[in-house]
Amino acid sequence: QVQLVESGGGSVQAGGALRLSCVASGYTYNSVCMAWFRQAPGKEREGVATIDSDGTTYYADSVKGRFTISKEIAKNTLYLQMNSLKPEDTAMYYCAAEGPGCYYSDYVSKDGSFRAAKFGYWGQGTQVTVSS
Repeated sequence: QVQLVESGGGSVQAGGALRLSCVASGYTYNSVCMAWFRQAPGKEREGVATIDSDGTTYYADSVKGRFTISKEIAKNTLYLQMNSLKPEDTAMYYCAAEGPGCYYSDYVSKDGSFRAAKFGYWGQGTQVTVSS
């Protein structure tokens, strides 16, 4: 049974940093697509960052230059380093996985949005709160 467990969320002031982690059990991060999504109250879930089976990364414009996605296959862990946090980054953050053998072009639309339905595995989420 596949299980994804996120951690690392918390409360920080604007300009601060957090690193989220997502550990998988029953699943290997090799040659799969991984992504971080977030959902703020009253808003739709949106894709934030992704790394595909080729190791290609893609970021939403809203986080480009501030967030970095990476994975450590030996630890079956996905990371999201978040720097220069803003109050608008406040949301529940989820990791998601699909694969093997997928590419970001499979689920990133031309407008830059991520198709969440393409991901079959999801974590339970970790809350990030950024105060001004």
